[in-house]
Amino acid sequence: MIPRQFVASHDLSFEGGKMTKIDIDRLSEAELVDLNHRVVERLRFLQQMRAHAEMLEFSIGDRVCFHAGGHGVVEGMLTRYNRKTVTVITDSGRQWNVTPSLLRRAGSFETAPADPSNVIRLK
Repeated sequence: MIPRQFVASHDLSFEGGKMTKIDIDRLSEAELVDLNHRVVERLRFLQQMRAHAEMLEFSIGDRVCFHAGGHGVVEGMLTRYNRKTVTVITDSGRQWNVTPSLLRRAGSFETAPADPSNVIRLK
């Protein structure tokens, strides 16, 4: 038997903006599994909301950069919003799917070399 001090018997939940206590010791295995699924789904939803909010800081066509581990700093144009990531295409045509939290704005267009074309060549 598990000693009482190690049993989480008073987890908190919110109902109607009011905090209520749930005695998980009284829940059946099926109820605990259901509660677990609800908690995991809620955590996924919150993560997606954060990613979406981070995406809104950028617009399609923005020049962005990010650190890509062994590839160093990668710079390119944001071309698409995905569910959890954004697609960035570099000037060399390489495509990256990046979590928005890694993105930073690239240098301003005034300091970037002038390019008369607005077409990005894809390979």
